[in-house]
This record gives sequence, C-alpha cells and structure tokens, in this order.
Amino acid sequence: MSACKEDDPRIDGIQSRIRVVPNFPKPGIMFQDITTLLLDPKAFKDTIDLFVERYKSKNITIVAGIEARGFIFGPPIALAIGAKFVPLRKPKKLPGKVFREEYDLEYGSDCLEMHVGAVESGECALVVDDLIATGGTLCAAMNLLERAGAEVVECACVIEIPDLKGRDRLKGKPLFVLVESQ
Repeated sequence: MSACKEDDPRIDGIQSRIRVVPNFPKPGIMFQDITTLLLDPKAFKDTIDLFVERYKSKNITIVAGIEARGFIFGPPIALAIGAKFVPLRKPKKLPGKVFREEYDLEYGSDCLEMHVGAVESGECALVVDDLIATGGTLCAAMNLLERAGAEVVECACVIEIPDLKGRDRLKGKPLFVLVESQ
C-alpha cells in the first residue's frame, strides 16, 4: 500500500523535497536523496506525522530502523507511538552478542546485525527505512526480527523504486510507502 497524492496534500510537499541525483554513486543510478527533505522542517515533520498516524493504533512495540537512514525516521516514529527503537546495524558496529543476517544486493552482498535480547518473543515490529529498491535489506531485517521471536507487522519506507520489484520479495508482508521514485 502507498499513500496517494489524492489521499493527502502533504505527499506533494514530501515528493518535491526529494532530490534525484543522476549517475550517483555510479553511472546509471538515479539516487533518491532524502537530505533535501530533512532540510525542510515542514516536509520532514509531515513525513513523520504520516507514519505516526498510520501506526499509532496498531499496537506496535518495536520500531526497527535500518542503518543508516532508518535511524533518521525510526526514532521519532517510535517515540510518538510509544514503542522502543531497535537499530539494525552494519557488521561489527554493535558490542556484545548479535543476531546476524547476510543478504544479497544488486551489486554484491551485505549484512545486518541486531543485539541479542533487544526483542522479546511475541513483540510486534515495524521495519523502517528510507527506500525500498530490490527488497533485500528489508527481507534481512524481517528475518532478524522473526528469528528473535517478533512478528513483523509491516515495513515502512519513504520512497519505493517500483521498477526493481522489491515489494515482491517481502514474503507477503505489507509495505507502506509515501512516494514512488521520480
């Protein structure tokens, strides 16, 4: 599911604040830059508010943010809905015991880690990131949470690149996005 322009006038403001940078970080990539969204307090607040409005009554106990941009959107959502924030980090960034999940990217492979004990069995989780492309990172995040006993309720992203069909890889879990890539 995605928020449509007809549904809420804030979507146009959010979409207009996302800068597209051609050929970054390599030729052929149309980079969706959210830093310009963050520079506009109203658009940034509207982004958070749309997520909070969607999730405030869904009994979510965990908001899991994917490094690094999930750390920007996840904590304010978690605070607003009364959930804890669980960071899902790149390898060797968390001290202590971790769950680890490797995954493939369109240009290689990567890994996410989460502290053992950050999630209790039966908790309801929301996974947050800035963008879904191929869906590999979101799938790895869901696998980590589910291995720890959480139920992933939904994934939430600001931007979707529909041509890469990442939504199709999400094991039937709902995906909520605010805008499609430009």
